Amino acid sequence: MTSADIPATEVLVTADCWNSESDAETTIHRAIETAAVMVDADTADAELAIMLTDDAGIRTLNKNWRGIDKPTNVLSFPAQQSERADDDTPRMLGDIAIAYETTRSEADAEHKPFEHHLSHLAVHGFLHLIGYDHENDNDAEIMEGLERDILAQLGIPDPYAHDDQVN
Repeated sequence: MTSADIPATEVLVTADCWNSESDAETTIHRAIETAAVMVDADTADAELAIMLTDDAGIRTLNKNWRGIDKPTNVLSFPAQQSERADDDTPRMLGDIAIAYETTRSEADAEHKPFEHHLSHLAVHGFLHLIGYDHENDNDAEIMEGLERDILAQLGIPDPYAHDDQVN
């Protein structure tokens, strides 16, 4: 796979709380690029957008789109795929939203570097955009395996390992 096969990724910061994370955009780009290289998906000439928001912003999205009135760490919105015209218009994969406060509190609670957790959420969201899900045990196992492999390529430990499983 070449760099032409990596989707164009736009990172939009919509909440000031992300200003304290100067490497967030670089972390996300690296995670998406690694995931695109490692999965067998057609992401050539495709685009996606990642919105870095706060808990209030993601709570609104979660309520409006999923009917769940609480914040979450990441939401993915795969684009509806239609027949593409034979023009140079990039294909939209979809959008990902990541909430700062929830991401920060989860990373802190799990004693993980913020960048590792952010990478995991970006990869998780990307996999949803290209068709992976975790609605049943089999699908969850497949998706989590891909996440582990991609994150390992980034030098990030298994996000699903628990301290009690290490011993």
